[in-house]
Amino acid sequence: MREEFLHYLWKYRLFDEPALKDSEGNSITVLNPGEYNRDSGPDFFNARILINDVVWAGNVEIHTKASHFEAHGHQFDRAFDNIILHVVGENDRQVFNSRGEPVPVAEMKFDNSIYDRYIELINNPYVIACQPEVGQIDQTVVAQWLGTLAVERLEEKSVRILNMLRSTENSWEGVTYRLIARYFGFRVNADAFELLAKNLPFKIIQKHADNPFQVEALLLGTAGLLDSELFKETGNDGYRRQLEKEFKILSAKYSITPLHGWLWKFSKLRPANFPTVRIAQLAKLLGVSGGIFSRIKETRSIDQLAPLFKVSASGYWDNHYHFGNSTREFPKIVGKQATNILLINVVIPLLFVYGKQYNDQEISDRAIEFLEKLEPENNLIIREWKEAGIDADSAFRSQALIQLRNNYCKKRRCIECRIGYKLICKGKMFIEQNRLLLEP
Repeated sequence: MREEFLHYLWKYRLFDEPALKDSEGNSITVLNPGEYNRDSGPDFFNARILINDVVWAGNVEIHTKASHFEAHGHQFDRAFDNIILHVVGENDRQVFNSRGEPVPVAEMKFDNSIYDRYIELINNPYVIACQPEVGQIDQTVVAQWLGTLAVERLEEKSVRILNMLRSTENSWEGVTYRLIARYFGFRVNADAFELLAKNLPFKIIQKHADNPFQVEALLLGTAGLLDSELFKETGNDGYRRQLEKEFKILSAKYSITPLHGWLWKFSKLRPANFPTVRIAQLAKLLGVSGGIFSRIKETRSIDQLAPLFKVSASGYWDNHYHFGNSTREFPKIVGKQATNILLINVVIPLLFVYGKQYNDQEISDRAIEFLEKLEPENNLIIREWKEAGIDADSAFRSQALIQLRNNYCKKRRCIECRIGYKLICKGKMFIEQNRLLLEP
């Protein structure tokens, strides 16, 4: 028996209430199960129960066995002295609080079919545990839950942005630079791009924003990609030598230590996504006068933002993917898919956090509106959900499905998921139709 399952039963009163009695055989009526607590302290705060016509108000602690109260050291913790009820799956021992007083206990009885459905769900071999049944759920419930998850995902991204703000002396432009750099690397080179942005502070980029060649030299040089040992036949490449010469001057001026060039991954990437090309595109993007974040903040339409990121690498890269051998001419423009990745993972979270930070609800709402208007992502996770019968018609919905799959399905947090809740207690009376989630 899992303790989290007993939490779930208590929260939604899915246990056998008439059978709930204390150790002396007195019937217990649950007036309010309390507020679920995921932090330290008792499991439920401010519960209210009725025993022998006396109303008790306080906290409730839940364990699979009564003896776990002592196993967890609660008998020494004053935070557990105001327990009005110790709810257990098995009452195997009388336990006492820090004052030496017996803790009132009650065994929870429940329909075993609920537990069987729960175990069947979490042991399902599919990544999406409810894949065979999710299509049975009312789509209104699904839509409401996905709306909650999309915002939850934005909140999680907000934490990362706020941490970046602290490390960049509250520079929104600096954070924008770091985030853009990370997502320019896609999944394969994301960490390397972020390390590049940390090694080359944005204030240095700003000083040379009006000189694209210098910005490109700074980025490629700091990345360690101007090393002639990295690519064959680069000895006679005049453009690389010019960049190298420029970087030597600038690196001496700013005391820049380059990354190791072998950090970057080229294998199994389409040539258009080689880090050399992506860095050259990033250099062009960073040449925006006035800063990128200021543009983002002022823009009222997602359609007006997309062109900001649709930049082309400098002319040299029209017929190169790396230094040395030339190829047929093909301008290296940031495509629609890459632009959408930047809008979803950089622009929208930045606007959302900025609005929250400065209590500007209009900006936060604008971020949500942008997400609703963007096309959904097309990746493995979204295709898995489509197979299960749930489509994504916007980036708002695809982001929610990614959050659901990664933070709930993979971790088997089925009883914290509104879809899982419905499937586990199928056919049972819901105590709170409008509160189908254990609060995080």
